[in-house]
This record gives sequence, structure tokens and C-alpha cells, in this order.
Amino acid sequence: MSGLFDLSGQVGLVTGGNGGIGLGMAEGMARQGADVVIWGRNADKNAAAKERLEKTGQRVATAQIDVSDEAAVKEGIANILSEFGRLDTAIANAGMSSSQRSVFDITTEDFNRVIQVNINGVFFTLREAARHMIDRAKNGDPGGALVGIASTAAIHGAARNEHYAASKGGVVTMCRAMAVEFARHKITVNSICPGWVRSEMSQPAQDNDKFNEKVISRVPTGGWADPEDFSAIAAYLSSRAASFHTGDTIVIDGAYTIF
Repeated sequence: MSGLFDLSGQVGLVTGGNGGIGLGMAEGMARQGADVVIWGRNADKNAAAKERLEKTGQRVATAQIDVSDEAAVKEGIANILSEFGRLDTAIANAGMSSSQRSVFDITTEDFNRVIQVNINGVFFTLREAARHMIDRAKNGDPGGALVGIASTAAIHGAARNEHYAASKGGVVTMCRAMAVEFARHKITVNSICPGWVRSEMSQPAQDNDKFNEKVISRVPTGGWADPEDFSAIAAYLSSRAASFHTGDTIVIDGAYTIF
């Protein structure tokens, strides 16, 4: 394999990579020659994802990691380095949502739980991956890609989901700050804002006829996105083709937010 998007010899991590967007991105990297590590809390889903990704011919490893647990993240990164020897891309995709009837129904516990996973988890993951990438750069091997998965909730008004919106807005600005700090080490940092995507998390909305009529009908490209629609962006951001593409917020939503 050769070319701008060749990831041969690289190792990529995707948190929450055992399903949905995460699995689509992991598969995109594996198809371009990267070995892949999947973090997810469900052992059965991890095993199924591993079996699927191994069909690409690449090495695949999984681990049950709660990204909101700082110690677990540190140990997880250490284990990747022990097994694979390096980490070239870290995609912080693990997240959660907890939609309510009103902002007044969001308890402090609800708010903190979403922030702990969606902000702290992204911060821990990208920070610890960056430590290794910077050490590598100091030893003459610069480069690396960090990606935070945000949401179009960071852009438009996500009523009854203010805690989720706050967390995803935080991912966008945190990635911009990291992009500036890590640029001298040739590490790129970008965020992605997906729109409405078929996944386990969005299943209740997919099954809601009223939601499909009122919301999904407004997606200019028509309908829901599929996780596979995110495979190419993961491969691109991990590749040398994106070596000067940093500090960006990439919206993949079928033009929903601009319509």
C-alpha cells in the first residue's frame, strides 16, 4: 500500500470504537493499513468489533476502559505502548447523552456525569496520547494526530440537552487549544461534529416517527448518516495528507446545520 492515505506501520486508538461512528472510523484506518486499538466498556461488543476489524488483515486489540477514569486511561495508553510500541492517532470518540424534558430537569448529577465522560474522558485520552507523541518527537520522530468527536449540538441549539451541548462545545475549544500547543511537535489536533447518525445511542430517535418527520426530513442530503460515512475522515486525519490540517472543526452532517 502506498500513497497519501497509507497508514502502514501506524497504530490508531479509537475510544468508544466498538460500535457506531467509532467503529466506522476504526475500520477506515484499518483499511488503510493501520493497526487499531478499540476501547469500550462492553466486552461482547469489543469482541464483535475485533472480529470485524481483523478481516482487514491488521492487528487489532481491545480493552475495557472507562475514559472518565484518569488512572484507567493512563494504564490503557501504557498498555498500547507496551504491546504496539507506538501510538500515531488517538480518536476520543467515547461519549454519552442524557436528554431530558427540560433544562430544569437536568440534575447536578446528570450534568456532572455527562461532563465527566464527554469532557474529562476526551481530555484524559488526548493528553496521555500527546505525552507519548511529544516524547517521540523529542527523539526525532515527530508527528501524530489527535481527534475529538464533538457534535452539531456544539453549533445549534440543543434544547433539553444543555449538558450534552456544553460538553461538545468544550471538545471543540479544547481541541483548538491543543492544536496550538502541540503544533511545534507536528501533532495535529482537530474536532469532528457529526450530525444525525444511525447508532445505538440514537436508536430511540430513529424509532420515533415524529422525530424523523420533523427533524430528519430537514437533512438536505436525506435521512440518517451511517457510521461508515466517517471512515474516510479518520483515515485522512491520520495520514500525512493532513499534516498541515490542524485546529479545525469538521462538520459532517449532510448540510443540516446550514439549512
